[in-house]
Amino acid sequence: MGTEGERMGLRERKKQETRIALSWAAIRLAVERGLDNVRVEDIAAEVGVSPRTFNNYFSSKGEAIAARHLDRARLIAVELRARPASEPLWEAITNAALTQFALGQEGGGEGVPDRQWIDGVRLMITEPSLMGAFSKTAAAAEAELTAAIAERTGTDAALDLYPQLVAGVVGAAVRVAMEQWLQADPPVPIAGILRDALHRLFQGLPVP
Repeated sequence: MGTEGERMGLRERKKQETRIALSWAAIRLAVERGLDNVRVEDIAAEVGVSPRTFNNYFSSKGEAIAARHLDRARLIAVELRARPASEPLWEAITNAALTQFALGQEGGGEGVPDRQWIDGVRLMITEPSLMGAFSKTAAAAEAELTAAIAERTGTDAALDLYPQLVAGVVGAAVRVAMEQWLQADPPVPIAGILRDALHRLFQGLPVP
């Protein structure tokens, strides 16, 4: 028989799996049908749970969609903490981001995405009703990265400018890379764009 700690660990893992499944279902349905044509009941049914269960995890379909951004940021922060201490900061940040950055793609964003998927993602991140949810998750994501950078550099996340500035510019690089990725025609992997954006930051943004 497993220990109480093991049982609690299994429950937490199951809850996290359900949360992720609901978030991906919300994204997938919004891509396929359009955001206005997706109800909470549809998302819950896609995962095989009740609308009440959905509401235990998210307050709205917008929050469910935006959750993927926050979860990815948390994974980048976790990966950054796990990078070798000998690795230079910007190299560690780049490797952490490329390891975890896979917006609906396998292989860390190295694959060429489907045009329909890109169009759906573009719709979702420009939809006015989602702006509030994305703004909240962006702020939370920046806080996660700030804390990880502060730990790695021995600075204070609340008082020192450095970890906050680095997290802020990395967040901006991710946003710009995503915008470039969405505009690419034909579609291209996002990993190369993100790698280039972070490399330019590391170089001090020299004038072209």
